Amino acid sequence: MLHKMGVKSGMMYVAGVASIGLSFASWLTSATTEKAGLDRADRWGIFVGEWAPTFFAMGVALRIEEAREEMRPMMERETTGTYAETRMPSRAGV
Repeated sequence: MLHKMGVKSGMMYVAGVASIGLSFASWLTSATTEKAGLDRADRWGIFVGEWAPTFFAMGVALRIEEAREEMRPMMERETTGTYAETRMPSRAGV
């Protein structure tokens, strides 16, 4: 569905890397500005950091769809011949 909406695999990879940076930024911000302690900062960092694997997995899935789309014209060219051109040769005469 994301592929049909125009989302590319590179966008998901960028989102994954950005999530890692945002994880560090949220940890640092929470550690320095909140008085709740380091435990809360760790929770914020881990919460945001858990998004990265999801974005990377979605990027891989989208890359597979992109590769399948790139292969589609080649597969169609191979199967456009007549039945006699595309079938296996007979070994009846051997």
